[in-house]
Amino acid sequence: MKKKFKLLTVIAVILAAALYYYIALPPINIHAAGFWWFLILLVAAITLAYGWKRVERTGDARHPLDFSDLKNDTGVKIGVGAVVLIIAVYLIGSLLSSPIINASKYQQLLTVETGEFTRDIEQVNYSQIPLLDKDSAAILGNRKMGSLVDLTSQFVVSDMYSQINYNAKPVRVTPLAYASLIKWFTNMKEGIPGYIKIDMATQDTELVRLDQGMKYTPYDHFNRYLERHLRFKYPTYIFDNINFEIDDEGTPYWVCSVKKFNIGLFGGQTIGRVVLCNAITGECEDYAIEDAPTWIDQAYSAGMLIQLYDYYGTLKHGFINSVLGQKDCLKTTNGYNYLALEDDVWVYTGVTSITSDQSNVGFVLMNQRTMETKYYQIEGAIEDSAMSSAEGQVQNLGYDATFPLLLNIANEPTYFIALKDEAGLVKKYAMVNVQKYQVVAIGDTVSDCEKNYVALLKNNGISNESGAATQQISGKIAKMFNAVVDGNSHCYLMLEGSDVIYDVSVAEYLPIVKYGVGDTITMEYLEGEQSCTVLGIVE
Repeated sequence: MKKKFKLLTVIAVILAAALYYYIALPPINIHAAGFWWFLILLVAAITLAYGWKRVERTGDARHPLDFSDLKNDTGVKIGVGAVVLIIAVYLIGSLLSSPIINASKYQQLLTVETGEFTRDIEQVNYSQIPLLDKDSAAILGNRKMGSLVDLTSQFVVSDMYSQINYNAKPVRVTPLAYASLIKWFTNMKEGIPGYIKIDMATQDTELVRLDQGMKYTPYDHFNRYLERHLRFKYPTYIFDNINFEIDDEGTPYWVCSVKKFNIGLFGGQTIGRVVLCNAITGECEDYAIEDAPTWIDQAYSAGMLIQLYDYYGTLKHGFINSVLGQKDCLKTTNGYNYLALEDDVWVYTGVTSITSDQSNVGFVLMNQRTMETKYYQIEGAIEDSAMSSAEGQVQNLGYDATFPLLLNIANEPTYFIALKDEAGLVKKYAMVNVQKYQVVAIGDTVSDCEKNYVALLKNNGISNESGAATQQISGKIAKMFNAVVDGNSHCYLMLEGSDVIYDVSVAEYLPIVKYGVGDTITMEYLEGEQSCTVLGIVE
């Protein structure tokens, strides 16, 4: 009887441990907190099973069990001691891995170079500006899904919307997901049929249908559940960011970043490896981070990069200084955005003093594939101030500003902001000068916004440059007429032999009143979609 009880106990513990492992999926790795909790629970379960066997049955109806002998039982003592020891090792390891003990090591995790703004960030290319944030992309994705009658009853759009560079264009991609567990059972054989792709510059939204469905995703179950599939292939890997991306041919992959611990048991997290999992076949390729294919864009999550920079900025003089004296302590601002440079995705965020004095001392760009980080020492308004300035220009419309992008407009660092209505749709665009955030231009299109902004720069004596599209032309005036736009007088004219319309602000360029049809005029102008904005009249 005792042997049978022991056997059943062993089987029960093994089954319980296996079930916990199958559900919780802890990595078998001493650097993973989940492994230590798994170990604690396993030892505790064995101790409880052993102790239960040692409990005396008294036969007393009021007190049927006698626990008095357990406190002196050697096996129970060993089990309890093991649990206490494991917890102690975990807590001590956490302390010895923390910035409190290792401030200098944390501060050196990230290598920061000093960049030159006008050299590193080229003047604006509209085809590479992501005009939408994640929320706006989600609205477009859901609209597209609603128009697909054959899929909308079985699938929904995932809320991932990963931002990547695809063929040198900023794109957000997100897979479809099963609408429910029942829909998974009815569609699991074919898999998920496609993914949504949104061009962030043109707002074109497309459902990409696959020849074979995706069968390894976070929306599958049992052994096809992505994290379980990865865990069984790589039992010791500690995965961080799992990102949905597509390669140059449009094949869907899961880019699974593997944590590397550089300080003690649990500290100094960076990325050491990348596993690429084909979402259709489940086939995996394992790379060291430095050998990862260049088409991937997000090996390092934005959150990890920002945390690493905060360590770099706040721990220069030790942990105590970062809390008390705070000498020379810098931190990132309360938001970030993405910038497409050199076919990579870079995280942009401002850098301010730790006392948050509403001004930036500079900003950083951090490469999500390589962890390369560049700091630009440009003082100016914090992003929140720029957003408030932009909202102030359209306060009668009640539009909300998105977190800015940093652009180079006429060699001036400029915040580019999308303005959205209550429905989350982008209605206007704003450009705010970083160093003088009172200089704000608004436009219905990006091109119009840039024209207005460049004119403001020139009028305020901030920049003598007029941007990449500025040109000069001379000719005889063929047609000329006046109009009032938003309370301001404008003169529109056309030159002989051309159907291009030139827009002159009368208030800004009063000499235009001297000219009439047949007169020769020389103008500096900025090209636009419907008309060219005149930035100066050469007399």
